[in-house]
Amino acid sequence: MRQMNFTYQAYADMLALLKDGGYRFCDYHTCAQQPRCVILRHDIDTSLEQALRLAEVEAAQGVRSTWFVLLRTDFYNVFSLSARRSLQKLLALGHEVGLHFDEVAYGRPLSEEETVRNIQTECGILSTVLERPVTCVSMHRPSQATLEADLQIPGIVNSYGKTFFRDFKYLSDSRRRWREPVLDIIRTGEYDRLHILTHAFWYHEQEEDIAETVGNFVRAANGERYVQMKDNITDLASILREDEV
Repeated sequence: MRQMNFTYQAYADMLALLKDGGYRFCDYHTCAQQPRCVILRHDIDTSLEQALRLAEVEAAQGVRSTWFVLLRTDFYNVFSLSARRSLQKLLALGHEVGLHFDEVAYGRPLSEEETVRNIQTECGILSTVLERPVTCVSMHRPSQATLEADLQIPGIVNSYGKTFFRDFKYLSDSRRRWREPVLDIIRTGEYDRLHILTHAFWYHEQEEDIAETVGNFVRAANGERYVQMKDNITDLASILREDEV
């Protein structure tokens, strides 16, 4: 059993393996027409910049995928200029952007009706930001009730719908660990329909373990905050130099 590394080259090699296996790269809207296909899904939990880097790896291989964006998060603000530029670059590469919906961010349990209504509202907001319709959603930190509900949302594809787990082989790198040997599964060609979730946060030029990835991300926040302050306060260096951060 061969373990997959979390590097950009390893990810590109996985894409090549899928191509060699005869898989067509589809999205949630077009997969029904393809007998042998793969849906590539990405949840952007922390960094739009890292998402864009992995999206560029895909685009270089002629691959298009679906990237799910949070509206309710402390890590990035989709209304900021930098975030909007990153999202526009994602779209320009040919990728689809959907909503990553976090029911926990509402601070209380939601009924199915409330969940559907809030998803529709957030999709509308994200559509305004992107200046194009948002027509698919994935769940972030979903409750067991939401997982089991098979929510039907008018005009919006639910990536947690039963068909994408019943009719597809689902594979995920959540918490930087593949639960099953993804490369072996692709190589055998046993499954005609694959649904693969990856998180760009884990991938880098060189292999890093989970502690390195999380630690580097946390430490980099000081530098990012300095740049943000520099754009919002006159002569920041007279108050605090960048080498002091």
